Amino acid sequence: AGSRYHIPLMIGFYTGLRISEAFALTWDDIDLENRTLTINKQIVKRNFGADVRKAVEKTGKKEMRSSWYFTTPKTASSMRTVKFGDTLYQALKQEHTTQLKNELKYSEYYTIHVLKKEVDEKGNDMYRIVPIQKCVESTLPRVRMVCIAENGEYTSTDSFKYCARVIHKELLLAFDYHSLRHTHATILIESGADVKDVQTRLGHSNIQTTLQTYVHDTEIMAERSVDLFEQAAGRKTS
Repeated sequence: AGSRYHIPLMIGFYTGLRISEAFALTWDDIDLENRTLTINKQIVKRNFGADVRKAVEKTGKKEMRSSWYFTTPKTASSMRTVKFGDTLYQALKQEHTTQLKNELKYSEYYTIHVLKKEVDEKGNDMYRIVPIQKCVESTLPRVRMVCIAENGEYTSTDSFKYCARVIHKELLLAFDYHSLRHTHATILIESGADVKDVQTRLGHSNIQTTLQTYVHDTEIMAERSVDLFEQAAGRKTS
C-alpha cells in the first residue's frame, strides 16, 4: 500500500482483468455498493490524430507524438461486469478517499484528465486522454482514472513496466501483469469454480482459451480430482 502500483496489482490479482482493461478503468466503471466493475473499453497507446500529425510534420520534427486512448474492448465477450470481494472492495474504497484528499492537497497543481473525441483510420470513435493541470480551464469532459499517482498523474501500462522489473529483480520472479491473470484463473479452478463462469469472468469468447491457456494442471487439481472421485464412488457403493 502507498505505491501507485498497489491498486493496479490488486485489481489484476482479484479480478483477472487484462492489463489494457485494468488501466482503462475509471471510477464510473466501479460500483462500490454492489462490488462490481464494468469493462466497456480498453486503453491503447497511439499516435495523435491526423490533424496533429500534420502540425508536427510542419514543424520539421521527426518523432511522432503519442498518447493514451480509450478504444473498444478486444472482443464482444470482453464487455462484461465482474464481481469482486471484500479485500478489493476495502482497497478501492480507501483509494477513492485518498484520491479525493490528494486532489484537495495539490489544489490547482493536481493533474486531471479530459477526453477528446477523435476518429481512427477505420472511422471508429476513440477518445484521447489529455492530462492537464486542474487550474487549466477546459470545455472537454473530465474522466477520473482509477490508476493514478498521488499528484493525479496517470499510471500507464508503460510506467507499470518499472514495477514489473522491480518484482523480477527483488523476488526473482518472471513477472508481468499477465501473470496475475494466469494466477487468478488457476486459483479459481483449483478452488472448484465453474469453468464456464471463469470464462465469462476473464472475457474469453472461447472456453478452450480458458482451459488450454490460463488453467494449468497443478498438484492441488490432481488431488482434488482424486478426492472428488473417492467421494462420488463412496456414495455409489453405500
